[in-house]
Amino acid sequence: MGMSNAQGLAKAILNGFDAFFGDFQNVTLGAQTRFEKADWQLVHATMSHRLEMYKKKVRDVVGMAEGIVGSPLNDRFLWREAKAEYATLVETHSNYEIAQTFFNSVYCFVFAHEKVSDLHSFVVAPDLLPKSLNDEVIFTEYPVTDDLAAGVHAMLLDTCFSIPFENLDRDVERIVALIEKILPPRLDKNQQIKTQVLNSLFYRNKAAYLVGRIVTDNEMLPFVFPLLNNEQGGVYVDTVLFSPDDVSKLFSFTRSYFMVDASVPSQYVGFLQSIMPQKKLFELYSAIGFGKHAKTVFYRSAVTHTAKTDDQYVIAPGIKGMVMLVFTLPSYDYVYKVIKDRFTPPKDMTRQEVKDKYKLVKRWDRAGRMAETQEFNNLAFNRRRFSEELLAELHKEAPSLLESKGNALILNHVYVERRMTPLNLYLKDASEEEIYSVMDEYGNAIKQLAGANIFPGDMLLKNFGVTRHGRVVFYDYDEICPLVDCNFRAIPTPRTEEQEMASQPWYDVAPADVFPEEFRLFFSGNRRAREVFDELHPELYSADFWRNLQEQIKAGMVEDVFPYRRRYRFPRQGGL
Repeated sequence: MGMSNAQGLAKAILNGFDAFFGDFQNVTLGAQTRFEKADWQLVHATMSHRLEMYKKKVRDVVGMAEGIVGSPLNDRFLWREAKAEYATLVETHSNYEIAQTFFNSVYCFVFAHEKVSDLHSFVVAPDLLPKSLNDEVIFTEYPVTDDLAAGVHAMLLDTCFSIPFENLDRDVERIVALIEKILPPRLDKNQQIKTQVLNSLFYRNKAAYLVGRIVTDNEMLPFVFPLLNNEQGGVYVDTVLFSPDDVSKLFSFTRSYFMVDASVPSQYVGFLQSIMPQKKLFELYSAIGFGKHAKTVFYRSAVTHTAKTDDQYVIAPGIKGMVMLVFTLPSYDYVYKVIKDRFTPPKDMTRQEVKDKYKLVKRWDRAGRMAETQEFNNLAFNRRRFSEELLAELHKEAPSLLESKGNALILNHVYVERRMTPLNLYLKDASEEEIYSVMDEYGNAIKQLAGANIFPGDMLLKNFGVTRHGRVVFYDYDEICPLVDCNFRAIPTPRTEEQEMASQPWYDVAPADVFPEEFRLFFSGNRRAREVFDELHPELYSADFWRNLQEQIKAGMVEDVFPYRRRYRFPRQGGL
């Protein structure tokens, strides 16, 4: 018996997903070798490559499917039938939820994200972790005995690195001392206690992370061992993270994606959510590299939240942007950003150039200092939920992106980003202690972005946000560029009184020229913030600082960026 076009299309898409997932896993499996060889340049190149694999496979599947069907794929009735066939095919698939997202991606590619409905794709689904169809045990359980050292020793040896630990006994001793200091007050010895460690390590940038949990009758306590390569053929434990907040920061929306060998990602997401219950499912899928499925889950969670609330979308607090119009739903922790049709002078760029900047951020090491964005095309909203002020602003600033259909307001292109308190607003009510902390964070954010070869361009306080953990994060990307592309210069010394008094630069300025001495202008209107910044980060005003950093990057330097406080780190030499 032959097969129908719908069956052929469904099978082609599932084969494409399985091929993508296999390639994704194979790239991920190489993370351990790259870590052991300390090949940090290859680590970043491979991360960018893995991000491109999904779109390429979607394009490939469309080409193959047209050959199988024998005609163009723009028949929606065909997709309606194909969806039913596909649902049957993936019913027993270990990763059916991600496979459904892949089907959606192929459909959206064919129809350019227009008229997406649950009739033709998998739009409606519960905002829940899927029920596992696989009985694979993803963690190893270690017995809790009075001999803590033996258990820790076993955990570290089970990492199975091909290079030795720098000093295994020292690391075990340090970990045990920390456990005995921190955990006993939180544990009741009369309870049953289990220690469970995920079988696969989490690799990102220059580190590998062993992730586990202590399970008691009443709660699950997380722990993470960050493992580093000393670049001389040895591994060492850098610290231990026990606090749920510290572990949450490790999986922050401001950091690039982990590489972790998870044959059933939903099981790993379930484990992670057990130790970080405040994290949303889409954040955890995104953290382990499944960005497209994270986008699907985010959309479903947003629809669910909107259905349960009745507040209105409003213009986001803060100074209006020159390039972006930003709005939010007060009851939801995210903002929506649309590119204006016309930019406020002196901004001089195209819509496509702005999009390219956001794509650059997606593929770069965000160093814990840039917010992840989700990009949507043809996103539909209930127009009645929009405030009159916001509707007027949208029609004024971005009319080309708007389409109305009854009560539906469709935005042709939208970025969604975690909501933060703009730094300029945070400073208005900050105490002296908070000013010192946040301005130190602001300077560190600039330095860490620079260390990742990113120059923010426009460093106005309004372009940075403060997270609930007090971290400062950059979120306005329209002027970013690679740091090595900038020409950092000192302002020439005036030779005449006319030059000294001139209101405009009397010297030549090329497009790539940057004058760090002018950074003080970013603090106009906030004298106290400037004074603290001058005290804490004066080197950022020096062109030599930036030029030296450029030379280091060109020489292949990859800066250490720790997703935890430096004071947590174990001493590099000696005892405890």
